[in-house]
Amino acid sequence: MNQDGSIALFRYWNSLRGERAAPKRAEIEPAAIKSLLADTFILERDARGEPVFRLAGTRLCAIYGRELKGFSFPSLWSAEDRKMVGRAARDAFQEKAIVVVTFHGLSLSGRSNPFELLILPLDGGTEHPRALGSLLPVHRPFWLGADPIVENRIETLRLVDPDEQPARLSRGATVSAPPLAPSSGTIFDEISITEGGRRIRHLVVFDGGRSS
Repeated sequence: MNQDGSIALFRYWNSLRGERAAPKRAEIEPAAIKSLLADTFILERDARGEPVFRLAGTRLCAIYGRELKGFSFPSLWSAEDRKMVGRAARDAFQEKAIVVVTFHGLSLSGRSNPFELLILPLDGGTEHPRALGSLLPVHRPFWLGADPIVENRIETLRLVDPDEQPARLSRGATVSAPPLAPSSGTIFDEISITEGGRRIRHLVVFDGGRSS
C-alpha cells in the first residue's frame, strides 16, 4: 500500500481484529475514520452471490458519477478483469483474505488516472459476509469527479491471508504495506502469475485481461 488513506484504514482494521481473522461489522465506528469516509465503501453478497456495494462514500460516488449503493462491484471493471475481481472479493468474504489492487480508471472522455483499492474482510457470519474498503486516486487531476470513470483496468492484484504466510500477486513494481503484527516483516512474498491462474494455499488467483 502506498496511499496514506489505505494505510490508515488498514491500521484501524488491524487494531480492531486483534488475533482474529477479521473484526465484526458492528465494531466499525465511523467517527474513528471520519476523515476517510468519503473514500470508503462496504461490500456485501447479494442473492446471486455477487459482491455489491452496501455503502459508498461521497467522493467515491463522484468519481464514478453515480450512486454506487446496490451497484455490482465487478461491473466497474473491464470485461477481462471482472472474473478476477469478483473472485478476489469472494476470497475476502469467505477466506478473510486482504485484497490490494492498483489500477487505472478510464474516464468517459478517454482520460486515465491511477488508483489504489484496498478490501478488508469483516466478520458478518456465513449468512451476511461483508468487507470494508477504500478506493483512492494516486493523483487528483482537475477533471476527477467531473469526468466520470467508466472502466477500471487492473495493474496489480495482491491477496494476503492474515493467518498464514502471505503471498504477493504482481504485474508491477514492489509495493510494501504495514506489518500485520508488530513482529511481522514485509507482508508480501513475491510470486509469479502463470497463465490461467494459480493456487496459493487455499486461494486461487487468476490473471486479468491487461497485458504488462
